[in-house]
Amino acid sequence: MTVPVPPLRGVIRRGFGVLGVAVREEPRIFAVSALGSALFALTTIGQAYVFGAITDRVIEPALRTGNADRAALAIAFCAVMLVAVLKVVGIVARRLGAGIMQYRLQATYRRRVTRRYLELPFSWHQRHPTGELLSNANSDVEATWSPIAPFPFAVGVVFMLVVTLGLLFWTDPVLALVGSVVFPGIAALTVVYSRRMSPLMTRAQQLRGEVSGVAHESFDGALVVKTLGREAAETARFRDRAEQLRDTMTAVGRVRGLFDPLMEALPVLGVLLVLLAGTSRVGSGDIDAGQLVRVAYLFTLLAIPVRAIGWVLNELPRSVVGWDRVQSVLTATGSQEHGAERLPAGAGVGVGVQDVAFSYGSTEVLREVAFDVPAGRTIAVVGPTGSGKSSLATLLVRLVDPTSGSVRYDDVDLRRLAPGAVCEVASLVPQSAFLFDDTIRGNITLGAELADELVWNALRVAQAERFVQALPDGLDTRIGERGTTLSGGQRQRLALARALVRRPRLLVLDDATSAVDPQVEQRILAGLRESGPASTVVVVAYRRATIALADEVVFLDQGRVTARGSHEDLLAASPGYRDLVTAYERAEAERVALAPQADEAVPA
Repeated sequence: MTVPVPPLRGVIRRGFGVLGVAVREEPRIFAVSALGSALFALTTIGQAYVFGAITDRVIEPALRTGNADRAALAIAFCAVMLVAVLKVVGIVARRLGAGIMQYRLQATYRRRVTRRYLELPFSWHQRHPTGELLSNANSDVEATWSPIAPFPFAVGVVFMLVVTLGLLFWTDPVLALVGSVVFPGIAALTVVYSRRMSPLMTRAQQLRGEVSGVAHESFDGALVVKTLGREAAETARFRDRAEQLRDTMTAVGRVRGLFDPLMEALPVLGVLLVLLAGTSRVGSGDIDAGQLVRVAYLFTLLAIPVRAIGWVLNELPRSVVGWDRVQSVLTATGSQEHGAERLPAGAGVGVGVQDVAFSYGSTEVLREVAFDVPAGRTIAVVGPTGSGKSSLATLLVRLVDPTSGSVRYDDVDLRRLAPGAVCEVASLVPQSAFLFDDTIRGNITLGAELADELVWNALRVAQAERFVQALPDGLDTRIGERGTTLSGGQRQRLALARALVRRPRLLVLDDATSAVDPQVEQRILAGLRESGPASTVVVVAYRRATIALADEVVFLDQGRVTARGSHEDLLAASPGYRDLVTAYERAEAERVALAPQADEAVPA
């Protein structure tokens, strides 16, 4: 997802707006950290007076007389130690508070982004690559709250800056004016920095998402990459994005490398000017040595708030870019609207598809599709590749909405149902079964409190009970990422059991048994008929034996319903349907006929 570059003049203003959000989110922790920073500032300023007093009352008398007053030395030691202890307390409070605040905000916004991902419709996810979504939840959230670590420190030492400047003008206005010439330079440097950094950080965050996206695709498609020998091409594709990110981050480092030393040098320049002017004023008797030490030390203290403010300003452009990218997710609405209705409890639901059309962008996939499925009945959707069967399956469970027309459960438009109401009624089992890196039980229950008896019943209907019992730990066996330790047919049966354990009133099978042999598939479909209250079943099918088990067949061709009726009626009346179904049978027969020949060709 592309986020526009923030307006240059508004980067600092908007950055402080993001920091304001942080304070409102974590006011107590921020208060502790800011108070710790203020204590650090007070004790640091106190050091100036302690050192000035020690210079006037201990060091100078000792140099004049040649003897040091032991009582005065003891008092000076205690004063220095008290200030040091208070300073340590302030440092611990501000650092601990800032760290807790930053990590709490990152955790909070990662949860919000992830929760929003789960709430957004499937159509929204189809428009955004997975790598971008990972970047939003990780690096963009980190970028948003990157200024939090120095922010409480900067807020606390602003007090130091104000008090220090006041004390400087109160001690000696002339030296204070001399040293203050560095502040216009700091302001100008900040403006130039924000203008240079904002577009660079925008580009860097976008490239992070692209690098993550390419890596995710390569890892996710490892089987394709390895079997087709595309390692070099994928490496080159990743290298291109990674080098662009490297070059952009190098440019960011150059700008920071120039900004940070200048921000450090300007306060030092002020101290040098003060010392040069102060030496002549001590010689003329306008101030004494203790006052010069106090003024010089106060000017060295100005470097602390300037550094702290510089650290915050350093991170603001990155923070604004990260905030915009995170907000693009949190404020996304997708295209689905919901009502407040819920369906009454019961057995299967009646499904009505009324003049449905659906498009992916400018490509029309379905047009004028209309049919009804009475409650408790089984319907088979058959059609050649690209006819819109899978798109129809996603419409039936409202993963997407039709471009026109409507899908209804018991004559209620799905758009009128409350959020989550469709999931309470319907389950979709896709052809590509996704399994988590978890146990068998965890993959089926997905965290729901379900008795093992219900899990075993679902496995029994899905014809998965026997192979699960044979696993080393039964339901507690971990199956690896995406179920890599299982065969394709076993993964499909577990995905089917996951749907069945929830006792859906509508079960949509999108070619969900294609990886199992026909005998197992027929036992699964027979088990669906025999298990409990009759659910409504819509099955996308190719095999003739599967189709024959359906009460009715809908034949899709080029996005339209071209025939509808029983399997026997369509065989007689629809040449396209007959050719499609018998083509599969012929292919199966040829495979079986060639199998013995292949066995004979293998030497004993």
